[in-house]
Amino acid sequence: MEISTKTWQHCPFDLGLVGVTSQKTMRLLPAVGRKATQKVAVADYDGVITCFGMKKGEAVPVFKTLPGQKIARLDLGGAIGTPQEKIFVCAGSEVKGFTKKGKQFLSFEANLTESINAMHVSGADLFVCASYIYNHYCDCKDQDYYLSGDKINDIVCLPAENLGRIVPVLACQDRVLRVLKGSELLYDIEVPGPPCVLELYNRDGGTNGEDILYGTIDGKLGLIRITDSSSSSKWEIGNEKKKGGVLCMDTFDIMGDGVKDILVGRDDGTVEVYGFDCSNEPTLRFEHVLSESITSIQGGCVGKESYDEVLTATYTGWVTGLTTEPQQAEAGPGEEVKMSRETQSKVASLRAELDQLQMKVLQGREKYQQTSQSSTAVSAVPMFSVNDKFTLCQDDASYSLALEVQTAIDNLLLQSDVPIDLLDVDKNSAVVSFSECDSEPNGNFLLATYRCQANTTRLELKVRSIEGQYGTLQAYITPRLQPKTCQVRQYLIKPLSLHQRTHAIDQDRPMNTLSLVGQFSFAEIHSWVVFCLPEVPEKTPAGENITFYFQNTFLGTQLEATYCKGESHFKSDNISTISILKDVLSKEATKRKINLNISYDINDDSVGHTLKMIHPKLEYQLLLAKKVQLIDALKELQVHEGTADFLIPEYRNILDEAAYLLEEYKKQPAHLERLYGMITDLFIDKFKFKGQNVKTKVSLLLEILDNYDLDSLMNFFNEA
Repeated sequence: MEISTKTWQHCPFDLGLVGVTSQKTMRLLPAVGRKATQKVAVADYDGVITCFGMKKGEAVPVFKTLPGQKIARLDLGGAIGTPQEKIFVCAGSEVKGFTKKGKQFLSFEANLTESINAMHVSGADLFVCASYIYNHYCDCKDQDYYLSGDKINDIVCLPAENLGRIVPVLACQDRVLRVLKGSELLYDIEVPGPPCVLELYNRDGGTNGEDILYGTIDGKLGLIRITDSSSSSKWEIGNEKKKGGVLCMDTFDIMGDGVKDILVGRDDGTVEVYGFDCSNEPTLRFEHVLSESITSIQGGCVGKESYDEVLTATYTGWVTGLTTEPQQAEAGPGEEVKMSRETQSKVASLRAELDQLQMKVLQGREKYQQTSQSSTAVSAVPMFSVNDKFTLCQDDASYSLALEVQTAIDNLLLQSDVPIDLLDVDKNSAVVSFSECDSEPNGNFLLATYRCQANTTRLELKVRSIEGQYGTLQAYITPRLQPKTCQVRQYLIKPLSLHQRTHAIDQDRPMNTLSLVGQFSFAEIHSWVVFCLPEVPEKTPAGENITFYFQNTFLGTQLEATYCKGESHFKSDNISTISILKDVLSKEATKRKINLNISYDINDDSVGHTLKMIHPKLEYQLLLAKKVQLIDALKELQVHEGTADFLIPEYRNILDEAAYLLEEYKKQPAHLERLYGMITDLFIDKFKFKGQNVKTKVSLLLEILDNYDLDSLMNFFNEA
């Protein structure tokens, strides 16, 4: 994978641990002098900024601040045209500034109601974002303000010294980059996933100062050029291998070929280096996987002069590096490898540190045993941070639940009050066991326990829900801590849980319409839409009306939601989507004692259209199930005859692909039942809107599905 003569080694710097870190909270200070090594500044959840350098393989502290509020971001700044060596951090709604020696020179209270979650510093200009709000200050004086339509995940500003003007760019949750001019929206840019990180390409915006790198929650990255009136996409990298979301990026020539490479850190622990080929397209040159999510990544020279490194900070606070310095000595047969004095002293100090740590652990255990038996001692629940992410994956219409804890996870209990399937995840090495549930009286559909292997701090699971069935998935996380303690996290499974926001829909499809009129406010109808659909901002949109577009990730059907005070319209090419919305919205209105006038317009062509969209998936699953059923019998024949040459090519092919077929089948439990369920719901919903109950005919429908043929299924729907 590597296309360079340099050797790469994973070489964790002997720094130990800082506290739990947020995204983008580690930076390298500029080098002083031509060949000098760089200092590292890293901030953590405890509010501590640690600055250190490396000397003879040892971390040497420069300064360490006192604890305070959780630090959400760290950025470097300074007067334009001078080295950017002043350290800025944001904690709560306050921004602090420190010199490279650790002296505080700024404490600025932004007076925001919410905590700052993104920040950018450029000369005397400070840009901060908190949830939906963007603020621009110059010399700590208010300049511009903007209220975004969805949550702001990151901010970057094009270099004013190159362009002669300030151009802030916001990365927003609704798959949009918003380019601002003053307090106004200049234009927005649609990107292929919810963007969560932005960086200036080449750290200065490239040749013209107009190029921005973005990374998305679903693992895609790209480069966009932003001009006065429009934008253009230079390149885009998809996520075919289903790696984690992008959390951090940097640009640095780590390969030493004179071309800046792109360094990427992902939430599944993957570190990537992308170089550029002759056609200026990015290609993956190097990849390394750590066991924790990468919150910050930087390229520079820290450990040893003239050897560059990729430095990473992980969620639990490890600062580690990938270095180009050769770490191995080779010897021929009969030769001895002699350790240098530096290596010998390093090994000796590591052994001494290990002994010290083991002593500390023993003393701590003894102390705990004594206090636990004391009648006067008070037991305190140990606090621990949990980093969790519950996201819908477009590729396989499933939800990915990633949980990360600052200490090793002992076990995880999953409980759900709605029917969901647990899918296999390759990266997950935990042992799962299922308990029987009383689904009827208690509404308990899933009880699963994951027992983790030693030192597992990150766990990834996949679940698939059924649209129309909504409730809560609960995760009980128990780490390896004494006394035993547990945290509960809740995740909502929404009625239309498999729908994902999209920028536009195909208006030429046969659409069914649902209209609701009643005495409800804009905020009330918006809260109902938030209850029904994922990826809708909780905050009521500005203005008097709003339109959202969605796509069903499982089937590819669409939904358009337009609403304002007292009126709402929903259009979809799938009758079942309209049926679910009608049931849920009327139930929500009844709860609030609001009278609704419900009308609908059903397009019969949409049923055939939806069946045609289900057809390729159903055909593939039926064929897969048929092939899997044949595998055992064919293997037996092969053993009996001693060869498979007598079989027809189709059967030989099944034997050759047996492992892949079984893997595919295992990956998609209950997939066929899912599709049968969708067709059955479509059949019942079609006639429900006509006022007919056809539940007695469902058995006939299932018979047709068992001998599936699209034409006979369409005829059954038309004639029933």
